[in-house]
Amino acid sequence: MSPGIQKVEALNEGHFVCVEWEDGSESSYPCVWLRDNCQCPLCFLPSAGARRLLFEDLDVNIVVKQVALAGRKKISITWPDEHTSVYEAEWLKKRCFSEEARAVMQADLFLPEGQYWGSDLQLHKIPFEEIMYNDESVYKWLCTLKKVGIVLLTGAATRQGELIRLGHRIGFLRLTFYGPTWQVQDKADANNVHSPGVQFLHCIKQTAAGGESEVVDGFHVSNELKKQNPEAYQILSSTAVDYTDVGVDYCDFAVHCKQRIIDMDSRGQAIRINYNNATRDTVFDIPAEKVRPFYAALKKFNDLLNSAEHKFTYKLKPGDTVTFDNWRVLHGRQSYPSCSEVTRHLEGAYADWDVVMSRLRLLRKRVLNRD
Repeated sequence: MSPGIQKVEALNEGHFVCVEWEDGSESSYPCVWLRDNCQCPLCFLPSAGARRLLFEDLDVNIVVKQVALAGRKKISITWPDEHTSVYEAEWLKKRCFSEEARAVMQADLFLPEGQYWGSDLQLHKIPFEEIMYNDESVYKWLCTLKKVGIVLLTGAATRQGELIRLGHRIGFLRLTFYGPTWQVQDKADANNVHSPGVQFLHCIKQTAAGGESEVVDGFHVSNELKKQNPEAYQILSSTAVDYTDVGVDYCDFAVHCKQRIIDMDSRGQAIRINYNNATRDTVFDIPAEKVRPFYAALKKFNDLLNSAEHKFTYKLKPGDTVTFDNWRVLHGRQSYPSCSEVTRHLEGAYADWDVVMSRLRLLRKRVLNRD
């Protein structure tokens, strides 16, 4: 049931509009935001969901001339230039500026809830072919991928090209210097300093002995580091580290970038782990006296990453496709005996989180019948 409005009035010399809801709560809206987000056809293009009002035409000090209640479900504002804006009650309620309402909206948009794990991970499994033909299964897959960071899809055909099919279910795969997909055959997994947010690895052939996969929840470990050694956490979350990757594959490339080992949001929560020891550059753009403290901090983090309590080990079977959050889950494999013929073959691919989250929101609307 959509919310009803009890009363509306201008406050603070017309710079704010206060809405009193039928449940007794209140919401206060800055007038500059209201004018910027007028929903009339002159100011907003519904077909594109985009603003038409030019910013240079917006008066940042604007005040209302008149505000009125249009029934219980709308308010109408007349501006000093006689332009009129009408706002639906439900639209306003969702965009309330209270801390609680903003948190609800952000959770709805970005699904930030995380389930952390260590060696006790219960690896979620979904049949690959269900993903191909069932939207509810795709929705379950992507929700779990976002929350837990890793999902295993089982029973794919043991041939190249299955990841292309999987990419079509979310939208499209990410093209990188290694191509749309790439092959891992009896060699260490490809290094890549330009890391898209989601990675897929499809097992086509597996060695009989060794070759187990190892994964670690980087967010869980970074939280542990923050508890045990706040100084090390501060160093790794504030120091820009140089990475490099040079070679020839899909095309020739020379990538150089700077990343903090632990990227944080405005609340100090880890949102991305950027750690590939193999591609950490010899160039290090920090003062000499800060080098050893950085290495000491990274050693603490690396030790936690490699501790048995944080590492989950499993072995991919032919037909298995592991899908994981590449900004959260650190992965590797155990050694296996070398042989003159190919004994282990994986196909890999990447996707962007923007593409994955777009599909997740669309499926949520379709599967759950909600906006």
